[in-house]
Amino acid sequence: MKDITCQVLVVGAGPGGYVAAIRAGQLGLDTVVVEARRPGGTCLNVGCIPSKALIHAADEYFKLREVAAGRRTPGIRVAAPEFDLAACRDWKDGIVNRLTNGVAGLLKKSRVKTVEGWARFRDGKTVAVDTALGTQVIRAEHVIIATGSEPVELPSLPFGGRVVSSTEALALDRPPERLAVVGAGYIGLELGIAFRKLGSAVTVVEATDRILPLYDSELTRPVGHRLRELGIELHLGAKARGLAGGPDGAEGALLVETADGGELRLPADKVLVTVGRRPLTGGWGREELALDMNGPFIAVDDRCRTSMRGVYAIGDVTGEPMLAHRAMAQGEMVAEVIAGEKRAWDKVAIPAVCFTDPEIVSVGLSPDQARAAGSEIKTALFPFQANGRAMTTEAEEGFVRIVARADNHLVLGLQAVGAGVSELSAAFGLALEMGCRLEDVAATIHAHPTLSEAIPEAAMRALGRALHI
Repeated sequence: MKDITCQVLVVGAGPGGYVAAIRAGQLGLDTVVVEARRPGGTCLNVGCIPSKALIHAADEYFKLREVAAGRRTPGIRVAAPEFDLAACRDWKDGIVNRLTNGVAGLLKKSRVKTVEGWARFRDGKTVAVDTALGTQVIRAEHVIIATGSEPVELPSLPFGGRVVSSTEALALDRPPERLAVVGAGYIGLELGIAFRKLGSAVTVVEATDRILPLYDSELTRPVGHRLRELGIELHLGAKARGLAGGPDGAEGALLVETADGGELRLPADKVLVTVGRRPLTGGWGREELALDMNGPFIAVDDRCRTSMRGVYAIGDVTGEPMLAHRAMAQGEMVAEVIAGEKRAWDKVAIPAVCFTDPEIVSVGLSPDQARAAGSEIKTALFPFQANGRAMTTEAEEGFVRIVARADNHLVLGLQAVGAGVSELSAAFGLALEMGCRLEDVAATIHAHPTLSEAIPEAAMRALGRALHI
């Protein structure tokens, strides 16, 4: 096959990679992107998008069951609903196909050449791609590494058979009768809650002493309350030791060491392991490159430049937070850096969202983080129990919280927990990026009746002049 020469080579077409390629193409750079699977990466194909589709379907089904039982939405009567996970999976796959085809179309529109196959570096300017037609050699002036991440596998619970990662869980034909979830982070709880709503008996095993360890306890308390309401069994400070009956789990149980040193056998048709993700730094020839590392991650500077001239890295492979929107922002920036524009990573905050029931969103610093950074703070929260829109949607649990410096009232962080609060992340991010103070937030008119009214109400409460509480 004839060698390809280009200005920009992007290895990986996940959120960071495809955005970098599209932006480079828009800037007139001759760009090639290499991807072994469909464009969109983990997020679009087997992560963010399909999981949110399943969560939505589970929520709708659960609401109908609650209505049928007369437990919510007075005035509505429905017969007992049924759920077809296979049909839901087909619907979810249709959404994924629309999006992957859309990304492919955008790459083509930006005149980006896509090479399908697995890339391996020969040196800092050259990769060899194993394609269906043979080996394709690509040489580039600039290289962007966007290889992403993969689920962490436990030695005692290797993936296969009863033991699944989130990828396999999203492809099931029917809800497992009994599901054990190892890890109470956002992936484990999002999927655990969804399968519970679909009728599975769900047990969660977490090695630490609390759920969602990356969020503070004030934010996670409503989620813990909801887990109990849903009947999800929770074992904290417990460690999964393997399957009873050997690697194939012949006895249909998960062995767990409890916090007090005892042992449990938890019945499980499927064991969902969600103990984190790790950067994908192997299998693509990293050993052929002289890259400095930051622990397991590729070390980069504020322009995502690696230790090798002309080689950049973006997304999960560069460190925390391992979020698609961070990768996208990095990809856009790097393309512009390569094109000669003056860009650097100067983001004030990156939103983090947990799509549990209720949802959690956090932007910037929590009260504890702000104090640990040496700031004297003002903080206040406004409960959704005092919000008219929350009342009309039967979703009163939760609140909006604001954190600001005590001296000049500069907003340092905004957090919320409640139904649908993920959509508040945009307002939270804008407030921090624009350098708002409590007075700015309090003086900004928010539409009535909406959940967003809780944002200025929290700011007014922090200023000592709350109106609706």
